[in-house]
Amino acid sequence: MMPLGELVDRYIALGGEFSKPVALSAFGLSSAETERIFSAYDEDYHISRFFKFSESPDPTVAKFSVNGVASTHIALDPEIQTIL
Repeated sequence: MMPLGELVDRYIALGGEFSKPVALSAFGLSSAETERIFSAYDEDYHISRFFKFSESPDPTVAKFSVNGVASTHIALDPEIQTIL
């Protein structure tokens, strides 16, 4: 499991700022790891409230199943810093 602080750091490195959608595929994980890690964090209410998943209509963008919901991007609220 990737620690939350590492995930947030990687998100900022990829997106440059909070609240900006970043492709889940950009995290450089396998499909299984991406789905497992993001699904696990999505199940935790104290963490998931800062995660905003979305699905691109572009069929060329890699889709992942996050707790059974198709997702291509994630945007993190800056308030996630309060629980790090």
